[in-house]
Amino acid sequence: MSSGVITDAPITLSERAVREIQSVLEKENRSSDALRIFVADRDCSGYKYGMGIDDTSHNGDTEFVQHGLRVVIDATSLEHMIGTTVEYVEDEHGGAFRFENPNAATEESSGGCGCGCRCGCGDEE
Repeated sequence: MSSGVITDAPITLSERAVREIQSVLEKENRSSDALRIFVADRDCSGYKYGMGIDDTSHNGDTEFVQHGLRVVIDATSLEHMIGTTVEYVEDEHGGAFRFENPNAATEESSGGCGCGCRCGCGDEE
């Protein structure tokens, strides 16, 4: 499978999240680069997400543009992230990106115990 640009975004980034990311890209002099989003880890408490700046699309990546920001997601991460919304939220402790993934609740309820350990409990093979 080759990488390609799609017109329908498989995930949604809020305008606020895009502004925060574009600000970082501008500070780093990397405005033409893409945001890479990926599933960094999964344990029985859910998915852990990662983001980085990338200047290259790899074989199998999906690429789309949202609010003027180029976004790249690898095929494995994408299958777990379709329908995810990324927001930027602030409170008295600072700001952070929040991922709301409708797939996480479905997949976690099918075997994850929710204890927060990395032991694989609740996985029935």
